[in-house]
Amino acid sequence: MSNAVGAAARRVGALRAQVVDPASSSRQTPQEAPSARVGLVDWFFGASGIGGKRASFTVAVLGAAGGIGQTLSAFIKANPKVAELRLYDVAPVVRGVAADVSHVNTRAKVSGYVGDDELEACLRGCDLVIIPAGVPRKPGMSRDDLFGVNAGIVRTLCEGVAKTCPNAIVNIISNPVNSTVPIAAEVFKNHGCYDARKLLGVTHLDVMRAKTFVAAAKGFDDPTLVDVPVIGGHAGTTILPLLSQTTPRCSFTPEEVSALTSRIQNGGTEVVEAKGGAGSATLSMAAAAAEFADACLRGLSGESGIWACAYVESKATRAPFFATKVLLGRNGVERVAGTGTLSSYEKRALESMLPELEASIKKGINFLHS
Repeated sequence: MSNAVGAAARRVGALRAQVVDPASSSRQTPQEAPSARVGLVDWFFGASGIGGKRASFTVAVLGAAGGIGQTLSAFIKANPKVAELRLYDVAPVVRGVAADVSHVNTRAKVSGYVGDDELEACLRGCDLVIIPAGVPRKPGMSRDDLFGVNAGIVRTLCEGVAKTCPNAIVNIISNPVNSTVPIAAEVFKNHGCYDARKLLGVTHLDVMRAKTFVAAAKGFDDPTLVDVPVIGGHAGTTILPLLSQTTPRCSFTPEEVSALTSRIQNGGTEVVEAKGGAGSATLSMAAAAAEFADACLRGLSGESGIWACAYVESKATRAPFFATKVLLGRNGVERVAGTGTLSSYEKRALESMLPELEASIKKGINFLHS
């Protein structure tokens, strides 16, 4: 083994040593269990032949020619659990994206599909479908401003899933997630194939930001070793980081809680404004989506103790959809956690945001029945 490869193997070994033993994590409460923490670096090296499970899953990315979709596709190509990667878009350039990604020297076979006529072929036999399709945010826009366009896109794509691969796990990225996940649920109900365990809104970027910002504020060198549950939804004040449940345990002043919460809630706006109208948070969203997809594949592979935050059908609050930690397994969501013990600040924030979240959910449901 060369020095470079040996060093890489040692780094991967160190990363794996930091991950909670699955047997012990299954005995933990959801609040004690860390979110899925084998990160991009770990499975990327695994894809290069240093450890990692062999490829076995078929994954589709719908909206693969977009800003999120292209980067996400490259990340998924690097995942050693993926045997076949199918890239779909209405834009013909997706065939070029597929050609580009196919040159990455990993095991996954890549193919591109264009337009409505090829959607069924793309989806046939898929285990995991990831949907980042839609228009991105621009300066001054909220995620809810995207509803008019993205709602119809999600409906069309989910109809394809319902007809072709109704048993697949579906990860919804298209904004506004607070509304598009309920839209997807209604589509699947209309087709008689709704399984709440298999429909997940991807809120993992909120968790990723929380880890990054808390690590910086508290002087932790490695954000991957920080865990901050983020509950609620995926827009503005519906995003609620539970700083009181941060691990490693640390204390925050009221000013720190307010500042960190606001920054996590407005992380997407921070990027949109920084790019000056030239894009949104595509790169970090792609990384978060790839890490979350890997957690789903680990669950499908039969690994135990895979907890991650996601926006799912839930009884944690009066809102019918809500993001908390979920336990991922062979059937998708095996268990939906509650909110755990909240600080007084978090209790107030939760009660304050529920009406907005409920309204967004209702808007999505009504879209299918209008």
